[in-house]
Amino acid sequence: MLRDFFDTLGFLTRLAPARVIPESAMNRCMRWMPPAGLVLGLLIVLPLRLGLFADSPWVQAWLMVAASIYLTRGLHMDGLADVCDAVTTHTDPVRFWAVVKDSRTGAFGVMGLVMALAGQVVLFHAMLARGEYWAAAWAFVLGRAAAVWLGYHVRHLVRPGLGKLYIDGATLGVALTATLFTFAAGWIMAGLPATLASTVIVTLVLLGLFRLAEKVGGANGDFLGCAVILGELAAGLGFALVM
Repeated sequence: MLRDFFDTLGFLTRLAPARVIPESAMNRCMRWMPPAGLVLGLLIVLPLRLGLFADSPWVQAWLMVAASIYLTRGLHMDGLADVCDAVTTHTDPVRFWAVVKDSRTGAFGVMGLVMALAGQVVLFHAMLARGEYWAAAWAFVLGRAAAVWLGYHVRHLVRPGLGKLYIDGATLGVALTATLFTFAAGWIMAGLPATLASTVIVTLVLLGLFRLAEKVGGANGDFLGCAVILGELAAGLGFALVM
């Protein structure tokens, strides 16, 4: 179990040494997504909670986003950009997947990244300005749980590739465990109202991604990355809604 956890950290972040993960072990990483998000979130907010730029919550929020991008190697942002490029260009399945596979980023992908990054800075600022450092850390848990939930519902649509190795691990048991872990962590770190509001928002967002996957006849790792970023934004929106 410890090896699987560090495999997940090494694959998703810089917090553990990068390693080659056997295909047989790749799907076990899915169950560790929310705990990996918790470790990532706590390490990002800890210096801020200890007083780094305590008088400048805007700077703290920007540093959180910068640290997230660095520590995750921009992995999830890449998925968001690919989905934004494809869905706003063509929803015909053939054209959609041609755009997703294109390594270049188009105008819609850039716009999606700008909106996501700006949204994260604004929403993290709303949390940090109120001293809700643990709520900000929980956003990283909800983001990874969102990928697990989406993965469970698109298993019958998954396309061949690295994403399939991950999505195959999103069983019902894994999804339910992720739900319990994420909800309990949210209750402790963000409070019950914010947790409930964020859960509703992320559910609606994931429903849209699921319908898109059905329309284009497939899902891959880019969908998971997109779900992570949208889940993080949902956590911030839920907090802002009830604060």
